[in-house]
This record gives sequence, structure tokens and C-alpha cells, in this order.
Amino acid sequence: MQEFKVTYFFDEQHYVRRFIHVESQEVAEALIRKERDHYIEFTDSRGIYHELNTRNVRVTQVSAYHRKKK
Repeated sequence: MQEFKVTYFFDEQHYVRRFIHVESQEVAEALIRKERDHYIEFTDSRGIYHELNTRNVRVTQVSAYHRKKK
């Protein structure tokens, strides 16, 4: 499994970010397309629960994420 960072931008200053674990970039993109115009629920990396209507998102960004080893 790979980790991907998904960022939902509402405008230039406001966004919500989540991390997903899927097999590939293609699978991540397919998941984001499937969730378009729906309500989704997730807990972010800070432990904050979100219910997000993706219809209100202006830009969605998906990128591979590589956590730094401690």
C-alpha cells in the first residue's frame, strides 16, 4: 500500500487534507472521482472528524506522500 495526500481546496486560504492508503496513484484518482459530488467522512491527521460535501470543493489535489522516518 502507498500513502497519498488528498487536499480539498475551498479557496486560496481554506482547505482540508486527508491521507489515504491505496495500491497506486490510479486507484487514488479513481476513488476521488467516485467521491465527487458526495458527502464523505474522515478523520484527519490531527484526529479531527470531518463530514465534507465534495460538491463545495473548488480544487482537489492528490499526491504521493512519503513520511519522514524518525
